[in-house]
Amino acid sequence: MKSKIILICFLLIISFVAFSQNKQTVVSEKGLIKVSIMYPYAEGNTFNMDYYEKTHMPMVAKFIGSNLVKYTIEKVTASGIPNQPLPYMAIGTFYVKSLNDYLAAIAPNRDAIRADFANYTNASPVIIISEVVR
Repeated sequence: MKSKIILICFLLIISFVAFSQNKQTVVSEKGLIKVSIMYPYAEGNTFNMDYYEKTHMPMVAKFIGSNLVKYTIEKVTASGIPNQPLPYMAIGTFYVKSLNDYLAAIAPNRDAIRADFANYTNASPVIIISEVVR
């Protein structure tokens, strides 16, 4: 009986330690600037996700520098309306601290960024800049 109690206490302690180590600090995104680059789906449009993930987005992230908080890459898999075509093929998103710093970092690199489009897509992206409210 005593060994069962010790075992249960041991398991409770291990569970508590594991739970507290898995608890991640949540960084608030409120106030960040979100730059969404959306690649429209249309008959004949192509998109090379491997190149986008491994080459294009890391290149742009380097241009943005320390202003970048994080970036995400999404492969669009379905439309929000059943039996409708995809609105987009892919979406890339940069979360930055300052819009002015983002624009200043991108401006001198705009030609290199645009020239790289041909390496992964033939679609013209739609870009939306917004402020994260929550």
